[in-house]
Amino acid sequence: MSEYHRPDAKTLQNLKDIANKLRIHSIKMTDASNSGHPTSCCSIAEVMSVLFFNTMKYTISEPRGANNDRFVLSKGHAAPILYAAWAEAGLFPESDLLNLRKIDSDLEGHPTPRLNFVDVATGSLGQGLNCAAGMAYTGKYIDKADYRVFCVIGDGESAEGSVWEAMAFSSFYKLDNLVAIFDVNRLGQSEPTSLQHDMDVYRKRAEAFGWNTSVVEGHDVEALSKAFYDASTVKGRPTCILAKTFKGKGIPGIEDEENWHGKPLAAKSEAAIKAIEDNISNKGPHGLTPKSPSNQAKAVNISNIKLSEPPTYDKSAQVATRAAYGTALVKIGKNNNRVVAMDGDTKNSTFSIKFKEAFPDRFIECFIAEQNLVGVGIGCGTRGRTVPFISTFACFLSRAFDQIRMGAISQTNANFVGSHSGVSIGEDGPSQMALEDLSMFRSIPGSTVFYPSDAVSTERAVELAANTPGVCFIRTSRPNCPILYSPDDNLQIGKARVVRKSDSDKVTVIGCCVTLFEALKAADKLAIDGVNIRVIDPFTIKPIDAETIRSNAKETGGKIITVEDHYPEGGLGEAVCSAVACCRDITVKKLAVQEVPRSGKSAELLEKYGISANCIVKAVNQILSQ
Repeated sequence: MSEYHRPDAKTLQNLKDIANKLRIHSIKMTDASNSGHPTSCCSIAEVMSVLFFNTMKYTISEPRGANNDRFVLSKGHAAPILYAAWAEAGLFPESDLLNLRKIDSDLEGHPTPRLNFVDVATGSLGQGLNCAAGMAYTGKYIDKADYRVFCVIGDGESAEGSVWEAMAFSSFYKLDNLVAIFDVNRLGQSEPTSLQHDMDVYRKRAEAFGWNTSVVEGHDVEALSKAFYDASTVKGRPTCILAKTFKGKGIPGIEDEENWHGKPLAAKSEAAIKAIEDNISNKGPHGLTPKSPSNQAKAVNISNIKLSEPPTYDKSAQVATRAAYGTALVKIGKNNNRVVAMDGDTKNSTFSIKFKEAFPDRFIECFIAEQNLVGVGIGCGTRGRTVPFISTFACFLSRAFDQIRMGAISQTNANFVGSHSGVSIGEDGPSQMALEDLSMFRSIPGSTVFYPSDAVSTERAVELAANTPGVCFIRTSRPNCPILYSPDDNLQIGKARVVRKSDSDKVTVIGCCVTLFEALKAADKLAIDGVNIRVIDPFTIKPIDAETIRSNAKETGGKIITVEDHYPEGGLGEAVCSAVACCRDITVKKLAVQEVPRSGKSAELLEKYGISANCIVKAVNQILSQ
């Protein structure tokens, strides 16, 4: 390892000048938009200058190049200074900065990947380090490349537990290619932060989480240059740089003052800019260019991922869809070495353990920290380096709903798999029963929601999800279920399957997995009394196959019954109602879990909460008598 070479006096002055230019850009941009956070930008001006013009290795013409160092601005409200840094680097004209927050500009109020230099959306605080940890894990263990990951975190957002989940994860996996920079500027949005400038407490906390930690003066470009160099020499531990800074640094009368969060300077701008300009020695081109990255991260292909072999199940078998998920994951992992899986210490229940046993070097145990689990998965998926599958009990994914929501804004291609859905899990009781998950994932923009009913359709759902852009969710169940489909059945997104049909069907019943088989049992019972019903498996709840549902409903007198192991809000029933909302003379009766359930045997709970075969029979008779 080469020794540290202190930047020469000219370079240090250029870095100081760039920091002040970034401040001026941030003030002008937020004035032009009459909104934004100039004081939050000013506190990290030197950090940004040293990172972008002395430390990071990247290619300006290819901001998301595979070999470039990564940068995550977790304190996303400081977006103007990120945009200013890229403009100073020469990616786009400085004049574009004045389009901040305009409707026709991608320079939005907080960063999103609409911009070609942003990997993940930030702005909902406390999430950047989780994603950065996923990027660093990918770099160290999957790509085995030398690119590094830098994440700037606000001191206010360090109150979020997700930050400390990421801190624990990163030290456990020895992510020595990860640097977290805490911008300790003392002031939050509405009042000072809880620790203000107590740097010793910050240091002790970071060290307690196993990080190589240093406290630096955050406005000293030489100290920052040395701290970033030292971080590059550390092995086996991530580095935390605690930068003591001042909000509004460099602005007379505003620096370190309260009540300036999220406010443009307006009438005070001219004097502020003049004061900052007085500290700039070189007002012309700075002449600093980023260092070139290496070429260790090779091109990868994550397209057209297939099962290594078709589903193979005995037609008489009973297989839980959660078990089929594990089988399918191994199959796509055999065919593409960029498939990765992660879990939150439930791998022996979700059956992602099968993937770990087959490919231990591509399985990431995230332990019981679901917010970090999701963030790491999103980070792993950036720049198309991996195809992540993220699994846990479906109910625990609700803990990370904000991370999933932000994942959609990040244009992530991440696949979520939630097991143990509904009351059919049995004795574990309501805290373990996902009854809101379909509603949650259906509400995510651009999402695809799979609800496979048997082992074959589960394997195909995994295959399809691996190739589908955006957020995908696969809902799996605990009970063993019969095999419904053949290996060569052509299951498609947005295409429902009619699994029982006659020419005299009186009602269309739609169910998924456990409730689909209850519907088939109900069909057998009703047939004894001469009543035939049509049974549909939607396969995907989003997109729902409106055409198939409408046409079959019309053939069965306009009568539909939906039956779901889920609360009525936002699930299968409401998806079906939306599909037929424009149709006259169609009636939908929804059977769903109507109250907080309790423990019991699976069959007892299906009966008690109105979604068993007996309950479907009653519902059919009721709708026919109306």
